[in-house]
Amino acid sequence: MSDSSQIDARIDGLFRLMRTKLKVRGRDFPSALEKGGRLLPKAVRKQAQVLADAIPLSAHPKLRATLDHRALERAARDLETHLEAIDLAEQRKSYWLGVLGTIAFNLLLIIAALIVFALWQSS
Repeated sequence: MSDSSQIDARIDGLFRLMRTKLKVRGRDFPSALEKGGRLLPKAVRKQAQVLADAIPLSAHPKLRATLDHRALERAARDLETHLEAIDLAEQRKSYWLGVLGTIAFNLLLIIAALIVFALWQSS
């Protein structure tokens, strides 16, 4: 990531990846990170914040020279690796299994309460 267009292009790609994998809404990368940052692990969230902080600096010609391009590349690679590892089908399956587990537990609890009530009424 040597110039502003490369930095912006890489961050835009990560922004699109965040929108598809984390389902976060936002008009740009920093706002999406603000809304969906809690869905990222702490270390990855810090790396993403490094990228978000670099966006205004990359637009300015003199401040662009102060950017640590190796750190930005490492941050982008870490965030991309994490986002690529997210399996949307597995997330959906886990969600629905959790919902079904909760329903099953509640049904067992209600049945147990009805049995206890029936035994209490019969004695």
